[in-house]
Amino acid sequence: MNMKSILALLAGLIFSVSAFASDVSHSTPAVWGYDVVSYHVNKRPVRGSGHFVADFEGATYLFASLENKETFTSNPAKYVPAYNGYCAFGVAKGKKFAGDPEVWRIVDDTLYLNLDTKIQDLWLQDTDTMIKDGAKNWKRIKNVSPTEL
Repeated sequence: MNMKSILALLAGLIFSVSAFASDVSHSTPAVWGYDVVSYHVNKRPVRGSGHFVADFEGATYLFASLENKETFTSNPAKYVPAYNGYCAFGVAKGKKFAGDPEVWRIVDDTLYLNLDTKIQDLWLQDTDTMIKDGAKNWKRIKNVSPTEL
């Protein structure tokens, strides 16, 4: 093989590898991979598995069992956390902070996550007002990047 052929082969390999790489997308599963049905059914957070996956409104959810996945797909809106999993206290204040899947509460059959236990304690002091403020603010900030708030 002459030098031109080798260079052509290498160029072809480089372009085919880069084209393949651009087709791969990486994202963090919703709720950091926790099974959102488990909060309601098991009354505790349980890590999901890559074996049981469902997509809803652009987010990928993992489940601990096929039964939980099927429960979710029958009524996903019931199980997704409020504010797409952002911290409930933060949203009530007009901000977006990551919610911790281990710091949670279900109120009126809706899952709320908070940043940490200290923040959740503040949120719990006046949950009704926090939920009302969160619902009002979410309409305004839902499609705004956290860095812009």
